[in-house]
Parts: sequence; structure tokens; C-alpha cells
Amino acid sequence: MSVVHRLRAGWLLDHLSFINQCGYEICDSLPYPGGVTLRTSVTSEYHATSMFPATSSRDGPGLGDAVEETEAAAPEQQLLQGDPEVSLTEIKASSSAEEHGEGTKSGGEDSVAGARKKRKRKCVFNQGELDALEYHTKVRKLIWEGTLHLVQEGLKSGFLHHATTELSCGKNVVPGHIGCGLADLCEMAKQFPAVNDSDHRAVHVLDNETSIPEQDLLSCVTENNSNRAKIVVLMGQKYLVPPKSSFLLSDISRLQPLLKYKKKYDVIVIDPPWENKSVKRSNRYSHLSSWQIKQIPVAALAAPDCLIVTWVTNRQKHLRFVKDELYPHWSVKTLAEWHWVKITRSGEFVLPLDSFHKKPYEVLILGRVQRSVKEALRKSEDVLPIPEHKLIVSIPCGLHSHKPPLAAVLAEFIKPDVECLELFARNLQPGWTSWGNEVLKFQHIDYFTVLRNEN
Repeated sequence: MSVVHRLRAGWLLDHLSFINQCGYEICDSLPYPGGVTLRTSVTSEYHATSMFPATSSRDGPGLGDAVEETEAAAPEQQLLQGDPEVSLTEIKASSSAEEHGEGTKSGGEDSVAGARKKRKRKCVFNQGELDALEYHTKVRKLIWEGTLHLVQEGLKSGFLHHATTELSCGKNVVPGHIGCGLADLCEMAKQFPAVNDSDHRAVHVLDNETSIPEQDLLSCVTENNSNRAKIVVLMGQKYLVPPKSSFLLSDISRLQPLLKYKKKYDVIVIDPPWENKSVKRSNRYSHLSSWQIKQIPVAALAAPDCLIVTWVTNRQKHLRFVKDELYPHWSVKTLAEWHWVKITRSGEFVLPLDSFHKKPYEVLILGRVQRSVKEALRKSEDVLPIPEHKLIVSIPCGLHSHKPPLAAVLAEFIKPDVECLELFARNLQPGWTSWGNEVLKFQHIDYFTVLRNEN
């Protein structure tokens, strides 16, 4: 179970536990009798690489420090010592100091870098930055207090530890070559000769045969209907497919196999590759424009009353786009806004809460496909309404951009045994259908440690 603690504020999750309980027990006929477990550590990628401090003198005590120093105090005193309320003016001043390099080490390269920063821009916030600061001011207290309460529970139960030495980041443990080339392969697949729709099957069911021709893998949904994990071989690389899961590896222009799969989904989780300046400057990731994201055929994939969950960056432009344009375009009614808060094993934020450039949280926008009048009149099974302002608190997986598992969190707000779909996925989940041009990336066998069967 990925949920370690559940409070009124939200949930404390365990990434690694969820992945290792995904049923990666492999058939004896395959090369790894016994099973496998995730190889990479779960730790803050920020903390592990020492790119950012977990706390800052500007922000007062870190979250973990606040809990440690006031463990015997009343919750109200702890929150006051943590200073959960900071005005917009104070945050602007702090951000301005950060932008100009104040508080950095003196001398040498740091002084030169600070001088360059000062010459680079004046202390003037553009409208996007002002909007982001205003939004942060509104949610700051909610995030601070809710995270504090969940961290307290994690410390009491032993899931979190005060003076814990962070494990090395999983990115340094796993070979760098794995998962490479999947997006390129999807791009190359556009050049494959067209297949006859009447003769071509929409689903490939995995059997004991592990090697699948690239054209088959890229032109139909692949299913593992068994109760055990299976291995597929693609371009000589081995990937684990968890039990009762299915996937489509393709470019966004090749979604037809998913539409022909003839399934309607009750839950759709979307993690779009949002366009931003840093992505544009880098060739590391592809990105989609807002117009391209609107073209995703959600209406053709969603069942009536489908729950839609969209991951959004902290840019207000994207938040407004989802609420004001994207969801109305898909006939989805916005219901709630949740936050994923990233902490270290010792319970601190992975970044200072008021950090100007990056925040230790991300946003999820939840909504439901609006039903027709006829469907709305039908009596449906009772499910809890989606609550507003919930927190999902977890230690980020060392794998870059690996989002926390949502299955257990969403379970109480959906009917049992529903069909679930993840779009722009980079890993697979038991019982889910996943699509993306890197959908197998974190399923590579080198991300896992083999557990040999001693019997």
C-alpha cells in the first residue's frame, strides 16, 4: 500500500513500496525466476545532487527542524514557530534577494556570478512572476501546515527520520543508456508502411514469447493479462510489464490503436510535457503547445462521469489554461486543486518553500466529464465527492520527474474495478492502461534488482 498516513490535510505516500508491490514476480519460463524489485533509491533528486539546500536562513527553520525542536509543544506553537504565514511583500523581498544572488558565498566565482546576475536584470517582476508570487501567497499556509501535520505522523511512525543521511540519487545508480531511443523509435515509426485496418489487430496479448517486432509493438496496444510480470524485448533491450496492465508506445500522432482498443476509461491521469523556456533551450525533452494538448481525444476515451487528473507546472499561464480552456474544451468541470509536496527522508522540503525559481510542490487539477441530463438522472453508486485543497506528500523518487502513484489516493473517490488510463506515462501500473512515447522508460530491467528463487 502506497499510503503511509492519511489525515484531513491529505496523504503521506511511499513511492518505493508501491513500485515493489506491483507484482513483479516473473514466470519460471522467463530468464528471471523468482522476482525483481526496484533498484533505484527513493530520495530527493535536488538534495542528492546538492543543487539546492533543503532549508534556508531566509525561510526560518526547515520543516524537519520545526518538528524536531518543538516535538513536545502543542501543534499551534509548532505552526507559529514555523512561520506559516508570510506576506506577499516579504516573499517579493526574499525572491528579489535570491534573484540577485544575495546570501551566497563571498569571493571568487560566486562573487562574479552574483555580479553577472545583477547586470543581467533589474529588480522588476514581470506579470507572470507576480501572478506566481500571488498564487504562492494564497496556498503557502495550507501547504506548510498540512505538510507539517503529515510529517509529524511520519516521524512518529518511523517512516521519516530526523538525522537521516540521504541515499545517493537513483540517477547515479542506474546506467545512463537505459530507456534511450524510445521517443526516437516512435518518431521513426511514422515512416513505417501503412497497415490495413481491416487486417490489423488492435491488441497484442503477451504470451511466453518475449520478443515483439517493433512494428507490432508500435501499432497496437500490448496487454499482459496474466497475474505475473512479463518481459518484452525491444531493440535488444528488456522491459518489465506488470500483471494486468496494457500499454501503447507511440507518438501523439499515432493514437489510433488506443482509440480502437474500444475501452472507455473512468479515470484518466494526464502529465503533459508543458512548454516552457528551459525546455525550449534544451534538446532533452520534447514539449507540446497548448493547442496540441487540446487535440488529445479525451471525449473518445472517457466514460461518463470520468475523473480527469492533470499535472500542471507552477506557471499560472498553464493553470489558467487547464481551468479556463482545456477542461471546458473537453466538457470537464473543474472540481479541485491538489498539491504534491516533495520532502526529504528527514521531513524537510526539498527546496525552500519560498524559493523563487522552483517550488517544492506541483499542482494537480481534478475534474469530471460532465454528464448529459439523461445520465445525470440515473442513480449511480455512491462515491465521495472530490475534496478541495488536499496534499500528497512524499519523498520524490530518484528517477527524474517520476510522479507519485495516485491509485490508492483516488480509490475512495471512484467506483471499484474501474478502467484507468495514464497519458504521457513513462512507467506502467498493474490494472492500468498507459500511453506515451517513453511509456516503457522506467520499466527497463536495469532499473530493477533480480531476486532469485531459492526453491
